[in-house]
Amino acid sequence: MTEQFTHSASSDGPKRNSIWSLRPRTVAVIAVTALAVGTAVGVTATQLSQPDMQLASPAVTLVTATPKELADNRFYDLPDLAKDSFNAGRIEEARAYAQELMAVTPQYQGNWNYGNAVHDANMVLGRIAVREGHINDAKNYLLAAGQTPGSPQLDTFGPNMSLAKDLLEKGERQVVLEYFELCRRFWEMHRGRLDKWSQLVNVGMIPDFGANLDY
Repeated sequence: MTEQFTHSASSDGPKRNSIWSLRPRTVAVIAVTALAVGTAVGVTATQLSQPDMQLASPAVTLVTATPKELADNRFYDLPDLAKDSFNAGRIEEARAYAQELMAVTPQYQGNWNYGNAVHDANMVLGRIAVREGHINDAKNYLLAAGQTPGSPQLDTFGPNMSLAKDLLEKGERQVVLEYFELCRRFWEMHRGRLDKWSQLVNVGMIPDFGANLDY
């Protein structure tokens, strides 16, 4: 039985700005770093305001992550770990990361990275299925990836089309066209790309997906 993760609810993520163009791992690092710096500055200011504080004594703040913060950081890292491992040919690592991501994702409904996780876990497992010759499983994973509710990144830049390309190379046009239609629900700024790609696939061509093979 093929393990998949799907979701069809609408996303209530934060409004988009330039930071949301970054990969999930990068966004998470920025957020944690900002929190740490803010904490350090706050403690330093408080300590220096005490009457008996010697100005020559430096204020030292140790910022330690809570178990939840560690788990959250892992959740933010897993999509890129899975994709990067697959691209590097470390297939078993990619499978383990994608399966771990699929297992923890239900705990993060409402998180800005939730939609990325739904898409990327299915996408990586689908690519592994293609590699291993399990085409029907790969097709199911592609449609499950398309059930993502979206995310700030997906809504703006669109999803990674690597699994769609893999399946087109195997002659599986219809499922890719169905996937494109699912992408329309969340990819608000596709700017005609889905239309152009659909036209090319309908006449038996494989589109140049450009940066959408890298996200």
